[in-house]
Order: sequence, then C-alpha cells, then structure tokens
Amino acid sequence: MMKQVEISQPGGPDTLVLREAKIPEPKSFEVLIEVVAAGVNRPDLVQRQGNYKPPAGASEIPGLEISGIIVKLGEGVERYSIGDKVCALVTGGGYAEYCCAPVEQVLPVPEGISLADAACLPETYFTVWSTLFMQANLIAGERCLIHGGASGIGTTAIQLATLFGAEVIATAGSNKKIQACYELGAKMVIDYKKQDFVTEVQNYTEKKGVNVILDMIGGDYLDKNIFCLAAGGRLVQIAFQNGIKGELNLGRVMFKQLTITGSALRPASVKYKAEIAKQLYSNVWPLFKHGKLQLPIFGRFTLGEASLAHACLEKGDHIGKIILDVSNKFN
Repeated sequence: MMKQVEISQPGGPDTLVLREAKIPEPKSFEVLIEVVAAGVNRPDLVQRQGNYKPPAGASEIPGLEISGIIVKLGEGVERYSIGDKVCALVTGGGYAEYCCAPVEQVLPVPEGISLADAACLPETYFTVWSTLFMQANLIAGERCLIHGGASGIGTTAIQLATLFGAEVIATAGSNKKIQACYELGAKMVIDYKKQDFVTEVQNYTEKKGVNVILDMIGGDYLDKNIFCLAAGGRLVQIAFQNGIKGELNLGRVMFKQLTITGSALRPASVKYKAEIAKQLYSNVWPLFKHGKLQLPIFGRFTLGEASLAHACLEKGDHIGKIILDVSNKFN
C-alpha cells in the first residue's frame, strides 16, 4: 500500500486529503517510480476546483511531474533499469508515493541537479521547449515577451530564451519578482500592475514589436498581445487566467501575417512528448552540467501538506516552483 493525495470534492485547498491506496502496476512501456518529490503546478489547482478533467485513462490523482527511483519495469522497457534516478512528465498521479510513467516521458536527472529538485523540471521544461522552440520557432536575435515572468513557466522561459540568443521582455507584479526576472536574464521587465505593457513594449522596441509572445493570461490580453507583435510574429497561448474569451483585431492578424497557436501538454500524445523529451535531452540537459540554468524553488511541503502548497501557489507571491517532498529515503 501507499499514500496518495486525493481530491475529496471540487473546491478549495482543504479538499485535498491524504489516503491509502494500492501501488499501481506499470503497463507495457511504462516504469513504476518510487516518488521522491512532485512538482505543484497551476493545472493541479484548476483540476482541484473541478475545472480540468483528466484525459481519458489518466489518473484522477493530481500531479503532473515527479522525480524518484525506478523500482519496476513494464513489459518492453529497455532504456532504463531498476534503481535509476529519473524525473518524469505524467498525466496525473504525481501526488503519491508511487507513480507510473510512460518510458518515453522519463528523463535521467541532469548532472548537477539533486533528485528532489529534479521534480520541478518536467512540466515547465517540456512546456517551454515545445512552445517557444518547437511551435513558435524562436531563434537567436529575436525578441520574446514572456508574461508571468516570475512563475515556474516564466523563470524557465526567460532562461532558455536568453541562453539560445533571444532578447527577453517579461511582465511581473512586484519589485521582488521584477528583480528575479532581471537576474535570470530578462533585458526589460514591466510591472503589469503599474504600467501598460503595450506602451512599454512599443517604447522599448521603438514600435517594432516582438517576434514571439508566450502568454498564460488570455482574456483582455489577446488583442494587446496582437498589437505588440512584429510582422510575422507568433503568439502561443498556454493558459487563460483572465478568461477564455477576448476581442481580436483580425486586420492586424492579416496584414502583419501573424500566427496564433496554443498548447495543452497534458492531453498531447506520448509520441509528441517523446519528441520533446528527446530534444530536451540533447539541447537542454547538458546546460545543467555546466551550471547555466537555475532552478528557482520558492517553497517545499510534505505530501500531507498538499493543501498548504496549493494555498501558497494560489496566493501568487511565489517566484519559481513549489515542490512536495514525498520521501527522503534516497537523499
């Protein structure tokens, strides 16, 4: 038997309860991981509120990223062995002492990163790499606007875009968050609570605009983002904290030859996630070895404190990631 965090009913953080359950069995081409730590992400909050149903066949237990030790191999698994230290992207089930993961979505813990800290890698790095570099085709010399620069996604996006030669503009909502964005490589940070980001982007770029925007806000940001894009610009929508609807000036889209796309990683195919993992391992994992990437971790909670972790994330004061420490057995 194992312990896992369950959503007793849709609602606030206090609806998360710790219960006992059977240890899952890995299917073909899956591995069973004894979880050391799990990342806490906004989709977990939305699921807890009853607004994000897991994909068909996925676990109802929240948690989309984990790190730990492989303890059992499903049929057909050859790439890893029992005892390997890994991190993995999962479609659910991460808030537990054991979790199964498709082998194609498993990566070794990068050199220079602790096993417990590696839990905050998969969700953000899979998301940022696939959106900025695979979908938006961000290249060196381009300008990129990152909304929510101090979030887990934002802190990752700023670093990767900068390391691969782009110039980053970010938005953030406090002096501490603004300073953190600058320290991670942003060339300009806009206080969205006090400044109009459209005006600031126009002034900074001398009305040329930016080439790529990564947005998790949605709603009334849609048309503002379109205004900020340069000719041939690309907007990638990954969430909609301000709502799913927004007005759009189609004339700007047409005459500036813009691309608007979106990404929802959780329901994506294993084949697509496997390609992301392959590219991350080749292009990003070596950067950890050389100390070129930071992992800003704001807070750590035990598995039994999942409700406190959710409350912390909802409060919005965090910079970087929040982690559930599930076990210290392997530390």
